Amino acid sequence: MELTLGIPALLFPAISLTMLAYNARYLAIAALIRQLHQKYQETESVSIGLQVQKLRRRLTIIKNMQATAIVSFLLAVITMTLIYAEFTFWANLIFSISLFALMISLVLSLIEVQLSTKALEIQLKDMEK
Repeated sequence: MELTLGIPALLFPAISLTMLAYNARYLAIAALIRQLHQKYQETESVSIGLQVQKLRRRLTIIKNMQATAIVSFLLAVITMTLIYAEFTFWANLIFSISLFALMISLVLSLIEVQLSTKALEIQLKDMEK
């Protein structure tokens, strides 16, 4: 299959939408951390402490999700430049790396969703008592 300028360009809207979703997750977690921080200072609840631990890990994962998505985006731009300069071998190689970075970002997103679910389970258990 021949790599044309249109193929890496297809990643632009996908990566942009992915980054918007990642940013929304980050902002939601930041707001939640601020709320939990205030509650923890008032009550020093164990369940809030557990939630904060999960949130700290989720923030790290989201940071890595964003970083790999950005790398994927940059590599797609480099691929287009290489295609334009007719460096076909390098364009194919860089585009492959770009796709791999996007896959890593999506896997990290899946892991973050799993952690989010566990944090909600902690809160639900606390409410059941």
